[in-house]
Amino acid sequence: MRGRRSRVFPSASLVLVLVLVLVPGLLLCVGDYPGSIWRSHVISGPYARLLGSATDLGPSHQQAVQLTAELRGPARPGELIDWAHGRGLSVEWRDGDVWATVAGPPDAMARALNVPVHDYRNPRGEVFYASPHQPAVPAAVSADVVEWGRILGYTPYHESVPPYLPRDVPNQGLLPTELLTTYGVNSLAAGGFTGRGMTVVVFAFDGFDQGDMDSFADWFSLPKFNPELMGDMPPQNHGEATMDLQLIHAIAPDAKTVLVNARSTVEGDGPYVKLGRLMERVDRKYPGAVWSLSIGWGCDKLLTAADLAPVRQAVAKAHRNGTAVFDASGDLAGLECKNGRDWADRPSPDDIGVDAVASIPEITGVGGTTLSTDEEGTWLSEQAWYDIPLTQGSGGGASTLFARPAWQSRYMGGGPRARRLCPDVAAVADPFTGVKFVHRRQVLVGGGTSQAAPIWAGIAAVMNQFLVSRGVGLLGDLNPLLYEIAEGAGVPGFRTIELGANAVDQAHPGFDMVTGLGTPNVENLVKDLLVLKAAGR
Repeated sequence: MRGRRSRVFPSASLVLVLVLVLVPGLLLCVGDYPGSIWRSHVISGPYARLLGSATDLGPSHQQAVQLTAELRGPARPGELIDWAHGRGLSVEWRDGDVWATVAGPPDAMARALNVPVHDYRNPRGEVFYASPHQPAVPAAVSADVVEWGRILGYTPYHESVPPYLPRDVPNQGLLPTELLTTYGVNSLAAGGFTGRGMTVVVFAFDGFDQGDMDSFADWFSLPKFNPELMGDMPPQNHGEATMDLQLIHAIAPDAKTVLVNARSTVEGDGPYVKLGRLMERVDRKYPGAVWSLSIGWGCDKLLTAADLAPVRQAVAKAHRNGTAVFDASGDLAGLECKNGRDWADRPSPDDIGVDAVASIPEITGVGGTTLSTDEEGTWLSEQAWYDIPLTQGSGGGASTLFARPAWQSRYMGGGPRARRLCPDVAAVADPFTGVKFVHRRQVLVGGGTSQAAPIWAGIAAVMNQFLVSRGVGLLGDLNPLLYEIAEGAGVPGFRTIELGANAVDQAHPGFDMVTGLGTPNVENLVKDLLVLKAAGR
């Protein structure tokens, strides 16, 4: 009689090996609940390049590591708290927040999420923790958690510095007061709208010298001003904060200007938690202020949307007090993820990216142009700023983090996979057609989108004064209004840019990913905003 043939089943470990071989880049992690399996994956692109440029020191010896959890709502995340406490981790959450932080010893974090957590030393000698894997959300906490942020204790930030071109550029640069003519602010100024009663806050890593502020006011026949300082004066004075404050003062000379020292946000881990909390403090101290940011906190491909949840929440809260927020789109012509690499290398798809904070839908991203005016500053033409030999130009592109907002849905094709497009608007940024400012008692010519963002912030302060005088309140969440105006307002509020490009798109009529909706014609734009605000928008 023939014996029964035995059936051999592969072991679970063999199945796991086969999966890893057949599906490159995928790691199936077995959880510590019976039958629970979830995936984490090896992070590629700029994040992998960041870790690849550092020395792997092995399992982390940091006292604690952390990551951000984006929550499904503002209710207490009880499942997350219980899950974390059972694994030697702690959860920090405040009532009403739609995010939380999970922290604890690196080995406990590694076990809880089934990912390695190592220490790395970058070429500058700085040691930080990171995981090369992005953990998935365990089923046990999926009712609370939408997504994890990165396990990363380092922020590859970029601090803007004006280009400091010599004074013999064509026309020696635009006079600061000529900006009012260029962008149509002079009619408001003639009516007494100079930003009086408004506050503009500049977030910076850079400090300033009051003597430069005095010289700027003297040389360009403007009122004296003394910017207020929130926090300690940053020790560096490279000219970025100086340029931002002076350009805002040129456009809105009667507005209060405030410099906020944001350096602490990139010291240690949790930069976006720190930034969100700093924004909350600014909102409490200066409710309804206009905010101007010219700092790169990292390209979008380094992060997840969960990392930015604290910033989004802080900006949304500030909107309710009337705050409008402007952020420079970056100066790498759509290659914001290439920052720090050898510029002789041919750009790769991994280099394409947008500034992560500027891409937040609640923030108005500001791109850059090359400007042409007559001798009085009257606008003649503009094109997208792109200096190919210097690999500089207006940042812009499609976000990898955020879905296309409803107010942007008609542009570039829609569908469920449509992404947030950047920037939203633009202003002069080309240093060869830039604006004069005073730094270390010398008249220099500024540039970059870090010049364009404070220009818009100063304009917003003037428009706010006008709108308040008409009884309709402050600008607040500006993007939906801007796109509604662009779709068809009574008078054209924008000069659309039709020439030029960056590395990802070409300027063309309407919206593009180089200059957004275009540059402002403020005399018309404020009328359009008045109509919308009066209608309850």
